[in-house]
Amino acid sequence: MIDGRIVLVYNHSKEERYPLNIAISNDGGTTWKTEVVLEEEPGEYSYPSIIQSLDKTIYITYTWNRKYIKHVILDSKLL
Repeated sequence: MIDGRIVLVYNHSKEERYPLNIAISNDGGTTWKTEVVLEEEPGEYSYPSIIQSLDKTIYITYTWNRKYIKHVILDSKLL
């Protein structure tokens, strides 16, 4: 992120494609803290992508159950 933190969108499972979480590292990737659970119901949430715009807004896209592309907009102040 612009402020130096690292943000990761990932499936918190070794076998399933759910839940889909956002984790943040404040120390260059040494430790991580889960901040947000985007999807927790059983399903297939895959191929996440995340970017931050110059106004610090965070944009996340991912496939939702292999049917749709979901788009999430977050204010970076919430993380």
